[in-house]
Amino acid sequence: MKSFVCSTCGETHDGLPTDHGWKLPDVVWAIPEHERSNQAKFDSDLCQFGDRFFIRCLLKLAFTQQPEYYGWGVWVEVQEPDFYRYIELYDKDGSDEPAVSATIANAMPSYPSTLGLPVAVQFQNSTSRPAVLVPSTSGHLLAAEQSAGIDNRRYHEILVATGSVGGP
Repeated sequence: MKSFVCSTCGETHDGLPTDHGWKLPDVVWAIPEHERSNQAKFDSDLCQFGDRFFIRCLLKLAFTQQPEYYGWGVWVEVQEPDFYRYIELYDKDGSDEPAVSATIANAMPSYPSTLGLPVAVQFQNSTSRPAVLVPSTSGHLLAAEQSAGIDNRRYHEILVATGSVGGP
């Protein structure tokens, strides 16, 4: 049985990682660390960089050969009113709200370009990150995988691409 050390909690968990996330949107992460907090306001869920607004979300890919899903903890860029609406609903259930338009703000390994990919974001309840939905009309690999799920071979490719396990 394999195990891994979680980069979020620092604990060792049995099995292989079933998620990967980013601490910040790529554009903010690229700011030198000593300047970052002077140029952007952020925490683990929200980020504002000038007139740009970001929310950390969850993009799920169902497993086809095992239970559960692989979760990408991505940042998305939203319009200012949607950002503030999310803040209003932060401690409430926003799952009945209409989905908002957004774009992915992280380059995801093992995929064609995801930076700026248009998506829909559905707010959730107060204990869950908003859900990212990639429109099937995008023709992007993420849309196909979100619709059909990923098999164990693809799961392994993702683990290798994220550095969670070694290559073949």
